[in-house]
Amino acid sequence: MLLGLLAAAPPTPPPPAPRPAAAASGTATVFYFTKTRNWKAYHLHWAPDGGAWTAVPGVAMEPACTDWVKRTVDLGAATGLQATFTDGGGIWDNNGGADYALPAGTVTVKDGAVAHSDPCAGATPSPSPTPTGGGGTATVFYSTATVGWTTVNLHWAPDGGVWTAVPGTAMEPACTGWVRRTVDLGAARGLRAAFNNGNGVWDNNDGADYALPAGTVTVKDRTVTAPAADPCAATLPDTAAPTVPAAVRASATGTSAVLTWEPSTDDTAVTGYQVTRTGGTRGASVADTGSTVYSDTGLEPDTAYSWTVRARDAAGNLSAPSAAATATTGSAPPPAPTGRALGTDPRRDPIYFVLTARFYDGDPGNDRGGSQDVRSGNAANHDPMFRGDFKGLIQKLDYIKALGFSAVWITPVVLNRSDYDYHGYHGWDFYRVDPRLESAGASYQDLIDAAHAKGMKIYQDVVYNHSSRWGAKGLFVPTVYGVRDSQWSWYYDEPQPGFAYDGLTVEPRSGRSYYNGDLWSTAEPAGNTCTDWGRPTGQRSPEGYTLHACQWPSPTSGMFPAKYYHRCWIGNWEGEDSRSCWLADDLADLNTEDPAVQDYLIGAYDRYIDMGVDGFRVDTAVHIPRVTWNRRFLPAIRQRVLQDWGPEKAANFFVFGEVAAFVNDKWNRGSVDHSAQFYTWKERREYTADDTQAALDQYAYEEQLGPGNQPTSANAFLQGNSYHTPDRSRFSGMDIIDMRMHMNFGDAHNAFSNGRDSDDSVNDATYNVVYVDSHDYGPNKSSVRYTGGQDAWAENMALMWTFRGIPTLYYGSEIQFQAGRQIDCGPSCPLATTGRAYYGDHLEGTVTASGFSRVGSATGAVADTLDQPLVRHLQRLNLIRRAIPALQTGQYSTEGVSGGIAFKRRYTDTASGTDSFALVTVTDGATFTGIPDGTYQDAVTGDVRTVTDGTLAVAAPGKGDMRVYVLDLGGTNAAPGKVGTDGPYLR
Repeated sequence: MLLGLLAAAPPTPPPPAPRPAAAASGTATVFYFTKTRNWKAYHLHWAPDGGAWTAVPGVAMEPACTDWVKRTVDLGAATGLQATFTDGGGIWDNNGGADYALPAGTVTVKDGAVAHSDPCAGATPSPSPTPTGGGGTATVFYSTATVGWTTVNLHWAPDGGVWTAVPGTAMEPACTGWVRRTVDLGAARGLRAAFNNGNGVWDNNDGADYALPAGTVTVKDRTVTAPAADPCAATLPDTAAPTVPAAVRASATGTSAVLTWEPSTDDTAVTGYQVTRTGGTRGASVADTGSTVYSDTGLEPDTAYSWTVRARDAAGNLSAPSAAATATTGSAPPPAPTGRALGTDPRRDPIYFVLTARFYDGDPGNDRGGSQDVRSGNAANHDPMFRGDFKGLIQKLDYIKALGFSAVWITPVVLNRSDYDYHGYHGWDFYRVDPRLESAGASYQDLIDAAHAKGMKIYQDVVYNHSSRWGAKGLFVPTVYGVRDSQWSWYYDEPQPGFAYDGLTVEPRSGRSYYNGDLWSTAEPAGNTCTDWGRPTGQRSPEGYTLHACQWPSPTSGMFPAKYYHRCWIGNWEGEDSRSCWLADDLADLNTEDPAVQDYLIGAYDRYIDMGVDGFRVDTAVHIPRVTWNRRFLPAIRQRVLQDWGPEKAANFFVFGEVAAFVNDKWNRGSVDHSAQFYTWKERREYTADDTQAALDQYAYEEQLGPGNQPTSANAFLQGNSYHTPDRSRFSGMDIIDMRMHMNFGDAHNAFSNGRDSDDSVNDATYNVVYVDSHDYGPNKSSVRYTGGQDAWAENMALMWTFRGIPTLYYGSEIQFQAGRQIDCGPSCPLATTGRAYYGDHLEGTVTASGFSRVGSATGAVADTLDQPLVRHLQRLNLIRRAIPALQTGQYSTEGVSGGIAFKRRYTDTASGTDSFALVTVTDGATFTGIPDGTYQDAVTGDVRTVTDGTLAVAAPGKGDMRVYVLDLGGTNAAPGKVGTDGPYLR
């Protein structure tokens, strides 16, 4: 019944509402939400952009409607204002110290969020009255028990009148399972109505809308009762406050502080927290957060502060304040670095993916081999696993820019601890950058700043799912695993008090940088939790040594506490356990449903957002429940970026997940929870507040619905020949690596057809990250680097650089580096023989880029590298893509298109005046029918065609070549003509 109740489109006839206009030229009407503040008075302290602030406490705000106050101010010639809010008695909401930047017109500030709307449209200036049934008003009660919505809007029109703007007016909580709204009908005796959750899900009575009379009326499961008794008459309102937040902790670094606390509970649900800070000379401050971790920045140096936290529920009830947590800030940090998050549309930036430690060695002083350095043969090759570094990457950014890439995806930067340290996926101290990557004058911050100075982004690979087998410093590190004896002295070291592992520093007694003595003991320690500690297992190592119980990590041995780590092995890779058990014995699976683990990870990755990284590539995203991503980690990322860099850059902070589905199915063997596109969507129902149970409930609910009942999207598709504004209201915040295209890139035609087949189930496939091979696999789960040959590479590149999505290249593929070599053969074989070999030999010499895809100068080996056929092909593809907006951000269609790999794309943006329309065919001939008449120019050959009958036929250009006919729309939208010079494939 639920599926019939929820419609996919809003009711007719009203069109989408236009953006509200300014109240008057040079004015701003500011609405402020009061329910979660409960102050006795409200003042707006403000300054027009570029002007002076009002005297403290500012100007008084006046009542607007229930839970809102407002103030209209004259901006003069300014187009916006800076604002804070205060009770006049020393309590402030100053947006966490950043103040609010508000535009002219009508604007609301609610619990830290800024929006363009009038929250009192259609509302009375006082709490809604309860009508007695006479004409002129209607009190509408709506049941939420079936739909499970937490937000409900009433979209309505009086009989014979005009509809409210979409999504309508917010309904208020009435009692458990019911919301209500009283509306003024004027002279009308009834209304037409529909209901929605504000995120595109509607109950519009199966498209017929509801016809409701005046008086009291109820709508429950599409049944209208009128006149109706008040369904909440015998129900007491929710007046129970949540429990007080416990274990509030504060720690300060420089002039920033991080707060964490245990989640509160409530008889309905906790919806957020209110953090009050006191101390310093600026007075008290109040801020809101939806997480149990909060970062307070911009504090005064060397100052004691105190924080209390209150929990808030859906009815606006606030708990009592928590016990205070205190911290004292340190010295003010040095001046802010020059680099800042660039914050532009990520679809404009093709991505170059590097294993930092294997790319280019700028500082041999930080090179390190691990425990297997000699046994693997790396030492004999003078090829330590940690060889490349940030200094080398900084030195070769111009090489990447000369290829035409404007984004660099780097492997994880956190301090690692394993035999695979160099690739970064075994994090040990998530709060510290691995010293083996940094050098004097070449820190991680220096890399970010250097990239930004060249107009290039840094995407940081991040891991939320697991830590190293040694645990995670600051969360849980095991004291001991098991027996250390003479057999194992080559691997396990004597404990050395005072020595701290950092991967770089050599421990004097052992002579090892990979020293393990701080985790081992010759005797069982007090408090050991591992079962059968030190007993021989009856098995031997490959070297013939006796193995003892607890000598190696295991989720079932009791080594790792259940609070912080899951304690099971994956048994079914398409089962629920794949999201809650260990992948391998050196990947300790974090219990991401536990608040302490969530706080640890959120706090760690906040630090890298603060440094100005432009996005996160999320490793093993499928092994964390979607509800945990949607409920905890993704909102925390957005909150931090919003706080640091503002709403525009927050909207373009790029998060793309690895949801590894190594099959050709649209839905991974029928399991929706294990399919990449599933992670691009918000949840469509509420689950219990307990994250562990919510993960189980979500898995069961979505698997039961199955592939046929998943949401669909037209965001990637043209409507005929027209671009339409995409609907991102149900977007989760995570885009994806296009695993289906990746698996099919053994042949470009297969990749194209499989990609198209999945696009309607992705929230917006124009953001898909597309690559042929990577540090893990080649197409069809091949264990070797792509070996299809140069022609096939050229064809794959031509498709990736013109089709929807963001083209991505693994380092060295531009010269078919290590083609056919096994990508990974473990820590005990030479890296030089694998797909992860050191690339720096091909980059020796000097290189400068005069622009993207433009080589200013080059000498030595890097000059030879830049002269390779696929490099020149790649450079021109990047030039063409940059010259044609439709190829970057456009939607596509194959309607009216014949050919093997052929499609049309368009991007239209009225704000900038951009309109770009292109016809593309790769390798094969194609015919385009029903297209706009006009003049088209091919960006590859410069050929000009005039279309008068809606048809354009293109001869086959040949394998790896393509044709891109751009409609000449004149002015700034004129066709670019021939872009670049002919090369080995594009000619």
